[in-house]
Amino acid sequence: MNVYEEVVKHSKKLMFDEPFYGLMLIGMNKELSERIDTACVTRDNINTKLIVNPEFWATLDESTKTGVLKHELLHIAFFHLLNMDSFPDRKLHNVAADLEINQYIEDKYKGEKWDGLEIHKEPFAKLNLEPKQGTKYYYSMLQEEIQNNPEGDIAEFMESMDPMHELWKAFDGLSDAEKKLIAKQIDHQLKEIADQVNKNHGTIPGELKDYVLGLFEMEEPVLDWKAYLRRFNGMSQKILTKKTRRKPSRRYPSNPALKIKPKKRTLVAIDTSGSVNNNELIEFFNEIYHMYKTGTEITVVECDAQIQREYEYKGVLEEIKVAGRGGTDFEPVMVYLKEHQHKFQNLIYFTDGECNAPETKPMKPILWVHSSRSSINEELPGAKIKITR
Repeated sequence: MNVYEEVVKHSKKLMFDEPFYGLMLIGMNKELSERIDTACVTRDNINTKLIVNPEFWATLDESTKTGVLKHELLHIAFFHLLNMDSFPDRKLHNVAADLEINQYIEDKYKGEKWDGLEIHKEPFAKLNLEPKQGTKYYYSMLQEEIQNNPEGDIAEFMESMDPMHELWKAFDGLSDAEKKLIAKQIDHQLKEIADQVNKNHGTIPGELKDYVLGLFEMEEPVLDWKAYLRRFNGMSQKILTKKTRRKPSRRYPSNPALKIKPKKRTLVAIDTSGSVNNNELIEFFNEIYHMYKTGTEITVVECDAQIQREYEYKGVLEEIKVAGRGGTDFEPVMVYLKEHQHKFQNLIYFTDGECNAPETKPMKPILWVHSSRSSINEELPGAKIKITR
């Protein structure tokens, strides 16, 4: 049995014991590599992935293999990789994070080869650290101990520690927008897993329950899309009907009435020309995600000097890998809208505005959304707003 097959086997084991973490592990991208000494999680565009050293894996007993996998999942679920900037001493942060998450790994997963850091083991036991207090607490307590006892056991231990996971450095230097997008992708994955667990009458782990349940509350977008879409949506082309007994049918009093709800469809164009940088694209996709959350059906067209790609947006924060990166021309989208005017109620165009106004007259209400770094192009027809942060 190779390493991939063994990881799948332990995924199934977690599925039986802890369905939430089992599903999380099954859905992760995985890689075998000797560029790390043990195992770690790292960035994979806007996702995360698990990397395992095959030689290290072969040294572990069966119980510890499951514990190591859950350990890495907890680093993601507790957002340790995205919160590193709040901790100047990265190596100390790595130790504090391990002290936190190892408390949520059951003893049955800590076999003979388990050597994870524990608050009840030396050199940490003498500090009488309180259990399950969070990374910030353990970081502060360790930092204070080192400052007070620079020649003590904790300081000596930290000196002997290997550097932090090299691949965690993939999160260094990310902009706030990039971090926000990765965090939202993790949130989306946690919500999807929670939905599957609930459907199968499972439970959300206690350490994540409050956070995961909070994800199901509506988040505030940068722009008030409910208000903007209300202005630009006209008569809908798609009608949803649903029977309701809250009021009787006028024609057949003993039968339930039909509740008619218009379904909105918006054409969203994304300027993928070379003048639009990656941070701007992240801003655009953030807003599209929030727009989708209002209940609007969205068709996306990516366009530089011509339309490069067309697809239905499904509410998933995917890897930002747009087609185009050439010159800018708004005309192809206007022609597309004219040819498909029966399908859409409006057009929302995300751009940096660095292009002349199109010649074709918009056939539907249009809203130009300019990136935060750009200036509004007043020559463009229709309404214009700017993302402000």
